[in-house]
Order: sequence, then structure tokens, then C-alpha cells
Amino acid sequence: RSSDLRSFRFPSLADESEVVDKIHELNESKEVNAILLQLPMDSATGIDTGRCLNTIHPWKDVDGLTAVNAGRLARDEMDRTLIPCTPRGCLELVERTGVTISGLDAVVVGCSKIVGAPMRDILLNRMATVTVCHVETKDVKAMVQRADLVVVACRQPQMVKGDWLKPGAIVIDCGINTIPDTSKSKGYRLVGDVDYESCKPFASWITPVPNGVGPMTIAMLLQNTMECTKLQLGL
Repeated sequence: RSSDLRSFRFPSLADESEVVDKIHELNESKEVNAILLQLPMDSATGIDTGRCLNTIHPWKDVDGLTAVNAGRLARDEMDRTLIPCTPRGCLELVERTGVTISGLDAVVVGCSKIVGAPMRDILLNRMATVTVCHVETKDVKAMVQRADLVVVACRQPQMVKGDWLKPGAIVIDCGINTIPDTSKSKGYRLVGDVDYESCKPFASWITPVPNGVGPMTIAMLLQNTMECTKLQLGL
């Protein structure tokens, strides 16, 4: 069976009730298996993103960002739970290295609800010892230097350097940033939150930017769409 993608665009002056009403409509439709709310919401009317997200039925929450799915993930109640796509893709990449996650010292740089927080929960659920670094962390470098696994999602171009890494660390870079580059026709190039060239010699595994975590996020979005469909069919 083929899939069908529908996009609903709202003007910047649309109010919250319009978005919520559309989500309710999609929740009720048997033709819709998965709902994704594009973030951040580009609105001039101060729409409550949390309210809109939590209007999505948990079994249609393809991005795994509702309070129900986030709470179940945090409690390691994984039956009928949808995991956010980027952290799920990161987990898949780590598992494909063949390394056992249990017992690893893991550092997550960044604590967003989309990547950092769910990544923390996923790794804790798999018995890693997890440290989360954020804007108030006093010495991020010192935290990263002891990590066997580093997941970076802090929106800071090339922040993590090679001398930050423990030799042999696994490095997952979720960042996507632009920096000036006069050698490129567009005048810029894409980089991650990790300084790839300086980190590569120290890492046992490292994801590039672009074409690293990004394609895995798309793959997990498709996987979650299938999971949504199975939940609704009682499979």
C-alpha cells in the first residue's frame, strides 16, 4: 500500500484555535495515520506550541513529542510509545556500531525537548550513565572528555573540538549550521555542532554533516509512520 503526504499551511496571522481545530479534524480522520507539526511555529499571534502538540492523538504523534509519549519514554514504558525521530535515528546509528550501550559513560550536549531530553531518556533506559550539558554547565569540555559516547545537539557551529574527546569515543552530531565560506558558490557551507576534521582522528565512529543524522531522521519518520498505523490497527 502506498502512502500519501498532505501539507496544511496556515498564514502567519492564523490564531491558535485554527491550528487546534485542524489537528482535531486530523485526529478524527481514519484516512490520516500520522500527524507532524512543523516546528518552530512561524506565527505572529503567539500560538502555544505545547497546546498544539498535545492536541495530537498520542498514536498519531509521529514525532513523539506529545506529553504522553515523552512521559512514557521517560518512565521506560515503551509499549505503544512513539520515540522522537532524531534521537531514534541516533540510537540506530550507535547500535549499528556493535558497541554495547549498557555501562557506557554518555554525554548529551544540549537539552531540547526534540533531541537532548529524549536522547537522555533513551540512553538511561539502556543503562548508560548519562550526563546532560546545557547553557549553565560550567565546563562542557571536561564533561565530554570522559565520555565513551557523545551526542551533540546544541546549535553551536563546530563547538566540540578534537581535544575534547576521549580517544575511541563515539560521536553523534545532530547539528546543522551555516558558516561563511567564500570558496562555495552560495558563500557558505554546512557544518555540525562538532568540528569534524579535528574530532575524526580521535573518534572510533563519527557522523558527518550533512548526510549523517539527517537521513536517519527521515528514515525514522517513515518508521514511526508505520508504527502509528500499527497502533491504530491494533497490531
